[in-house]
Formats: sequence, C-alpha cells, structure tokens
Amino acid sequence: MLEESGVPVLGMLVSVVLILGAAYWFTRYAAGRGLFGPARPGARMKIHDQLVLGRDQRLALVQVGGRWFLLGAASGSVSLVAELTAEEAAAWQEGPKDPEGGGAEKPGFREAFLQAIQQKRRR
Repeated sequence: MLEESGVPVLGMLVSVVLILGAAYWFTRYAAGRGLFGPARPGARMKIHDQLVLGRDQRLALVQVGGRWFLLGAASGSVSLVAELTAEEAAAWQEGPKDPEGGGAEKPGFREAFLQAIQQKRRR
C-alpha cells in the first residue's frame, strides 16, 4: 500500500521537499547576486523623508543618484512636485529653524502624541 507503480511514496515526498529546498536556495542566491534586479533594494534610490497629507496621500523626498525629487503620491499615481538642489534637500532634512533661538528641539509627532495621551489620562 505504500508503493504506487513501484515508487515509494516516502521517496516521492523526499524528492518534493528537496526540489522545494533547491528552488528556495536558488531564489535567495539569485536575489543576492542581483540576477533579478538590483543587488540591494534601494541601493540607487533612497526615500529620505515622508509627510503624510491624508488618506493614501503623501509627499516624499527621494534621492536618485545625485538628484533630489519631491514627489507627491496618491493611491494609484505618483507625480513630480519639484526637483530640488542638494542644498534645498539638505535644508528640507534639517527641518525648520527655531525662531526663538532657544536651541531646544521641538518634540516629534510620536513624543507629542505620547505626551497628549499621558495628559489626557491624568484628567
């Protein structure tokens, strides 16, 4: 009962497992070598900053090689808002300057959100 047409079922199972393992290994090897695209995802393109504007809408500061782009992305489309110089992109990444000159950084969204939650719990 364990044999079908002279081939043991256990042997077939082992063969299938070996074929799946070899396929998995090959895809990992080929992806690491860049046979199906860039060797490292994002090696030539980097998203440096994003600003969520609404549901499925955002602005993204993207570097491609030595060029910088401000892209608008919505569901199903991406559009070029502006091409920035390296100086403009650096200023974008630094963020706004403190007009009071106090030197203290304003908290990020996460920190401000956590503070608001803690204040609400205290009430």
